[in-house]
Amino acid sequence: MKGVVRRVARLGAALLIGLALAGCASAPPAGAVRLDSTPRLAVVSAFAPELALLRTRLQQPASYSVNGVDFVTGTLEGKPVVLFLSGVSMTNAAMNTQLVLDRFAVSGIVFSGIAGGVNPALHIGDVTVPAQWGQYLEVLMARETAPGQYSPRPSRDAVFLPNFGMMYPGTVHVRSAAGGAERKFWFEVDPTMLATARNIASVELAVCDSARKCLDTRPKLVIGGNGVSGPAFVDNAAFREYTFNTFQANVLDMETAAVGMVAYANGVPYIAFRSLSDLAGGGQGENEMRTFMNIAADNAAKVLLAFLAAWK
Repeated sequence: MKGVVRRVARLGAALLIGLALAGCASAPPAGAVRLDSTPRLAVVSAFAPELALLRTRLQQPASYSVNGVDFVTGTLEGKPVVLFLSGVSMTNAAMNTQLVLDRFAVSGIVFSGIAGGVNPALHIGDVTVPAQWGQYLEVLMARETAPGQYSPRPSRDAVFLPNFGMMYPGTVHVRSAAGGAERKFWFEVDPTMLATARNIASVELAVCDSARKCLDTRPKLVIGGNGVSGPAFVDNAAFREYTFNTFQANVLDMETAAVGMVAYANGVPYIAFRSLSDLAGGGQGENEMRTFMNIAADNAAKVLLAFLAAWK
């Protein structure tokens, strides 16, 4: 009998230790264990310069790390948030957006970062908040049937858009929390978030950076329209023109539509703030990203902060 009591005591002690470890952010047990129970907006950028300004404004920071990804909780403009870097590329964005949804109580996703300008009416430094995002480089590489002529393979359910040479973009197959499977091209941002963005008070956007690199035009905020994302950095004038004509896109990047697809699949609202760092090959001379990246990143972050201040 005493042996049984001792074994029960040891089991109880082991259970208490296990529970204590489960509450320890630095050493969570295997599996998708929530690291924080507070409902938060996930604020995500692709790489460090895009998140720099937001990190300086974060109050009451607390850090966690999962699979090599650093998450920092706290408040921005009085709103509970969790900040993290997705990494550049569609795969990184999808994978780490799902990771933050699994490990934190995410009430919405907000992306802040830079982008390539596609709409010729926009300028470097402008901040865009598209109403929807599409994966424009989910393509079929078509057979060339004659010099310069291509024939896409027939598909039962894919819908192909106008091609760029052998590349025929189409819809993606997605499953969601709502159930069932469907094909989609556009992943709409949350209408309430978009309405809040439309009501943002005037934001003073930067014209120059700390190194006195300055823009030729004063930046503006553009709400609505389309954005597209794909796994390629674009620096080609002809492809830029094709992207604008085919998708009526204001901007292109390498992450947002992947975030939008994950948000849609999980039934979580999202929105993205993207500032033009370059013209995706449409400018004179070499690509402008390295020159104006910091101005663009900070301008996107400033609009995001104004959005958070207005968000109910």
